[in-house]
Amino acid sequence: MKRINNKIVWITGASSGIGEALTYSLNTKNCKLIISARREDELNKVKQQCAIPENVKIVPIDLGDHDKMALNVEKAVSLFGKIDVLINNAGISQRSLIKDTNFDVYKKLIDVNYLGTIALTKALLPYFIKQKSGNFTTITSLMGKFGSPYRSGYCGAKHALHGFFDVLRMEHEKDAISVTLICPGFIQTDVAKNALTANGSKQETEDEATKNGIPPSVLSKKIIHAIEKEKFEVYIGKKEIIAIYIKRFFPKLLHKIIFKSEVR
Repeated sequence: MKRINNKIVWITGASSGIGEALTYSLNTKNCKLIISARREDELNKVKQQCAIPENVKIVPIDLGDHDKMALNVEKAVSLFGKIDVLINNAGISQRSLIKDTNFDVYKKLIDVNYLGTIALTKALLPYFIKQKSGNFTTITSLMGKFGSPYRSGYCGAKHALHGFFDVLRMEHEKDAISVTLICPGFIQTDVAKNALTANGSKQETEDEATKNGIPPSVLSKKIIHAIEKEKFEVYIGKKEIIAIYIKRFFPKLLHKIIFKSEVR
């Protein structure tokens, strides 16, 4: 995909954070946008703040409701007649120790972050196969490449996304379907505030690493560049990116570094 301009792009988790920033960035490129999240009122606010709001359509979805994905896809496709790019961005994080975490919290993280994303992707896949084109861009995390304390369920779900989408890319290259995995580090969003704690309630507090991260507007431009270049996998962040390479060549060293830092 040489240029994303004028393409039809579906963004999940578009009511705030990364998804909201992507909506604004892509709207300026004259893309036709379908934006999704659970909160329709927040999606409407995002739409009205766009430079060209008439190019934005809304499809509220709950990634935890897997059985409705086929209907969601049917509605989304009908809005502009096709879809060129699906950006799987919606998800929730976690901040709790394994020994304290209720099993239901792990189920929710998998249901939303992994199975919800897979359900939506599978529902759209037949349309991409039929039109012989399409891009699945999935926002995972650097935590999809290595682990960190307090994020066991989040890391597990993000690791799983990498396995699934690597295989999807292999199986459907023949159908001219591409897959781009985006692995952000710390981004200035409410991800920490909304993170699930041991009993499933929200953390409600910010952390320093997130507060000092990259602005979503900067990240959105890097994501768009990766899609246009049809990158397989990109790492976006500050010094935390180094952990990817330490993990690859010196896994014991990374363990010691993270263990000492006690990042929450």
